[in-house]
Amino acid sequence: MESLELIKELSNLHGTSGFEDEVIEFISKKVKGKAERDSINNLFIGLNKIAAKPVVALDCHSDEVGFMVEGINPNGTLSILPLGGWHNAVIPAHAVKIKNAKGEYVDGVVASKPPHFMSAEERNRLPKLEEMSIDLGTSSWKETQEIFNIEVGNPITPDVIFKYDEKLGVMRGKALDNRLGCAAVVEVINEMGSKNLNVTPVGVIASQEEVGLRGAQVAANRLKPDFAIIFEGSPADDTFKSEFSSKSAIGKGIQFRVVDGGMISNHRVLSYAKKIAEENGIPYQVIARSGGSTNGARYHMANEGIPTLVIGIPTRYIHTHYGYASLKDYKDAVKFGKLILEKLTYKYIKKRCFK
Repeated sequence: MESLELIKELSNLHGTSGFEDEVIEFISKKVKGKAERDSINNLFIGLNKIAAKPVVALDCHSDEVGFMVEGINPNGTLSILPLGGWHNAVIPAHAVKIKNAKGEYVDGVVASKPPHFMSAEERNRLPKLEEMSIDLGTSSWKETQEIFNIEVGNPITPDVIFKYDEKLGVMRGKALDNRLGCAAVVEVINEMGSKNLNVTPVGVIASQEEVGLRGAQVAANRLKPDFAIIFEGSPADDTFKSEFSSKSAIGKGIQFRVVDGGMISNHRVLSYAKKIAEENGIPYQVIARSGGSTNGARYHMANEGIPTLVIGIPTRYIHTHYGYASLKDYKDAVKFGKLILEKLTYKYIKKRCFK
């Protein structure tokens, strides 16, 4: 399956935190190695191949930001709880899918009060989450529950279909954070898993990243890798920063992080990554962020400390319904992932990463 089709299928799947089943079932069918699932919805690829060589985790997360049904209101609308870091400005007036108790998808819209009915105070502030609801078109609690089989705890995700603009080489879709990473891990593990490397790559499709990096913590403790590579759809800044100050523009290269809210990168690992990228003509950007985090935050503190590298694929407007990303950046991330696996050795991991 070519890259674009793989990303399209992954983007169109629905899987918010704790409900990643569709995504990991799809990936299980696309990877060439043996796939094993755990109780928190992590998927491991290639655990059966671990031998004496150093283990390299190829990590991504399968969940997307979404919501959960908190309750059914008397008028038939749904009250909601967020799953992941939403900002209230981007939630209202969007279409969503609710997966009901029977596994069927029900269409809904995040209700948006017309300005005609707003008070002066309401017009001058963002709506609070507890003031938002999802409208299914029903008019009573009974209709919502009996016709659509909605229950408390049902997951909710954006209703968005993936598109690709050939003229720009730009993809648009939902959940590019982090279905781009999922696609990259699938491609890298499928090509490199059967090669005679100095290391053993193991794919980790981690769950519940958007609610606290929970799957990665379980995965790091179970796998105990010697090195971790995190593939992530990272926030792009090129539409609200100048060309000079932007460090995460789409189409300008993969992203390396010096620091974020959960991890200060090992500078020796970063220098090694930059060298490989430069020697192979792979453009990259370096960003230092005060907030946000990736699964790398869990790996780099696990066990005795795991050398960790985050490969970001810049993505505009993550944690909203729509994202934009460059297909070239994605392909460069896959190419770079393969290169670093070819070059990693026991000597480098055990010596240069620590001294």
